[in-house]
Amino acid sequence: IDGFIARQFDQRSELGAWLDPVADKLLLVSVVIMLGKLGHLPAWLVVLIVSRDILIVGAVILQILFGNPMEVRPLMVSKANTVAQITMVTVALAGLGFGFDIAVISVPTPMAEGLPDLTYIESASSTLAPHIRAGATVILESTTYPGTTEELSLPLLEAGSGLTGGVDFHLGYSPERIDPGNQRYRLENTPKVVSGMNAESLAHVQGFFDRLVETTVPVSGTREAELTKLLENTFRHVNIALVNELAMFAKDLDINVWEAIDAASTKPFGYMRFTPGPGVGGHCLPIDPSYLSWQIERRLGQTFRFVELANDVNSHMPDYVVRRVQFLLNEAERSVKGSKVLVFGLAYKADTGDARETPSVPICELLTGLGANVSVVDPHVEDRQFPDGVSRAEGTPQQIAEADIVLFLVDHSNFDTAAIVGNARLVLDCRHRLEGPNVEHL
Repeated sequence: IDGFIARQFDQRSELGAWLDPVADKLLLVSVVIMLGKLGHLPAWLVVLIVSRDILIVGAVILQILFGNPMEVRPLMVSKANTVAQITMVTVALAGLGFGFDIAVISVPTPMAEGLPDLTYIESASSTLAPHIRAGATVILESTTYPGTTEELSLPLLEAGSGLTGGVDFHLGYSPERIDPGNQRYRLENTPKVVSGMNAESLAHVQGFFDRLVETTVPVSGTREAELTKLLENTFRHVNIALVNELAMFAKDLDINVWEAIDAASTKPFGYMRFTPGPGVGGHCLPIDPSYLSWQIERRLGQTFRFVELANDVNSHMPDYVVRRVQFLLNEAERSVKGSKVLVFGLAYKADTGDARETPSVPICELLTGLGANVSVVDPHVEDRQFPDGVSRAEGTPQQIAEADIVLFLVDHSNFDTAAIVGNARLVLDCRHRLEGPNVEHL
């Protein structure tokens, strides 16, 4: 427990540093014992999901493979936020004497100094390779540029296993489609795109996911599947950039862009609604389109202009938000320096605690750099993700009333919007969720 807590809060004691890997191994052993007691752990059965979270889903796996009616709640085995932990968990399972039939690699693919960082894919592939046995299936889920599965992962898997992909073992790509906070579309009812390096690999990949989701969508090759994911995210990225830039121009033209968007949304065909915001965040939109742009420039020597323009517009939205704050404070005869700014929302998306690449962080940093006293209300985000110089607030009516301006960046459902409007002197609403004489919209 000490080791687990130490890792979660980045506060390691000497005992915690020693217990951290030991705790992970004990957790893995306890899961194996639990499954063994249920009588469903033959030596050839280990379904391993190598990801940011490593999960063994008892009920689902047992029912799929054995038709067992017993319900076992999904069990979190270990957090795998680093290559070292991914390696440790994989080796720990292999060290217990179990191979696997299916390995799903779903690791982070960040950008590093403007270039794709595929370290996690390389490490996961190299670590899995020695434990691949004939007939096993490896599926890559990580978002990446077309060609990664067969040009990067495949050679590593073959070199480490001594086996031939598409002959001795199966290899495919199936992009993840997860929308955090979405209660309507979950893993099981969201169509899953599947692919394989050949027809036999596709059959194994599709057969696996057919038992997990309601609908699978096979495509002809791994490159097509890899491009599918990038197309989905690039489409959103470009259209968000369109309405963001339109919102800025509409403000200068004294036109209500939100009313125009509402009106356009009544068209039942040929239009899809996108709304302005303070920027884009998460592990997809700020990063994934750049993977495609990088690949096109590397392979074809050409620029993907739409992506470059969208990157420029969306990455500068935090600057625009801060300029709007400065303008509103000036109108109230206040300077940014010394003003109390109360920010609602640090996560990149409503009703999640995910602050990766969130535009709220640069907005807070810009405001503190200008001398503002910034505090943030976000019950979903941990303290360690807060920017330096920014304090946590509860969003009480008194705190709202004391702020010189309230900046509404994320529309968490548990925010008391009536209290914000009823107590704030001035509000800049970047999500168009508030109405009142003291509210200005993005």
